[in-house]
Amino acid sequence: MKKKEGIITFKVDDDLLGVIKNIPNRSEFIRAAVMSALDNVCPLCRGTGILTPKQKEHWEIFAEHHTVKTCEDCHELFIECSRKENE
Repeated sequence: MKKKEGIITFKVDDDLLGVIKNIPNRSEFIRAAVMSALDNVCPLCRGTGILTPKQKEHWEIFAEHHTVKTCEDCHELFIECSRKENE
């Protein structure tokens, strides 16, 4: 028995439509783009960009011993623990 496939549609502006129309296998490209985006979603906010009040409380406790810094090599943000190994 063949597995049922779901169909999702979404609106795009004319500029994006013009670019996407020229991709040979649009469905595969869009599936790959969505999967890639899901692999890079923030584990805390799950991609919303907003913390719930309870998540914020947890973050504030975590942030007592962690700081957000910029990598000198790649210039990306990362989280660094400020605790010493013996603590």
